[in-house]
Amino acid sequence: MRELLRHPTGLAGAVLLAIIAVMTIFGPLIAPYDPQQFHPLSRLQGPSVAYWLGTDQFGRDILSRILTGARSTILFGLGATMAGVAAGGAIGLIAGAIGGAVDSLIMRLLDGLLAVPDLLFTLLIVTVLGGGSGHAMLAVAIAFMPGLARIARSTVLSVRTREFVLAAQARGESPAYVIACEIMPNTIAPIIVEATIRVSFAIMLGATLGFLGLGAQPPSTEWGLMIAEARQYMFRNPICVAAPGVAIALAALGFNLLGDALRDLTDPRGRR
Repeated sequence: MRELLRHPTGLAGAVLLAIIAVMTIFGPLIAPYDPQQFHPLSRLQGPSVAYWLGTDQFGRDILSRILTGARSTILFGLGATMAGVAAGGAIGLIAGAIGGAVDSLIMRLLDGLLAVPDLLFTLLIVTVLGGGSGHAMLAVAIAFMPGLARIARSTVLSVRTREFVLAAQARGESPAYVIACEIMPNTIAPIIVEATIRVSFAIMLGATLGFLGLGAQPPSTEWGLMIAEARQYMFRNPICVAAPGVAIALAALGFNLLGDALRDLTDPRGRR
């Protein structure tokens, strides 16, 4: 952690994520208004003492909705990434450790899935499953799974021929023990780095699905949905669209910067 905070990129990412974490954990508690409360006489107002970021088309306080929506937006990105990492990591670990025909079959299937862009693949899955936050999270996790599986497999292939793995096999350890106790602990670091960067993409994909009406549904305060609801009023009060857009950008930037710093610190060449 000390080395991460000494890294300029890591420090910037940590500061941004600290702010996002406070919003995610304490947002509903520190919001000055109920995010669903209408103020008909204060529709589309600019920033003021009463409403620091102004109000939307229904007179709802934008700051309160941003603070409340942080939880659903960030947890969506984390949940989708964790599910994709768990599934993709397990597939890559099995393919790399077993090898042979099983490895070839799994990799060819994943190559076919990787040929489809993440956004298009996500839209296809959501169209089949139906809209909603749960289905959108599952769709993003499935879209991330092939790329994470390939990263896990490549890491396993570089580890399974190391001396400590060969020594465990020479001792007569079972394949399950070798995979769980020797290979897997030494493949975690690259997967964590990739997962940290993937969270930013998951947040943006979730916001995109919310904007298209395929993710979070009203009256949710998810940031992408906020942009979709306010886009036709952006010329009367641009903050309606700008505030959630900036929040999405800062959250994605924070995870990206932290992931880049972790990648540099875990790479011996980057440390030099």
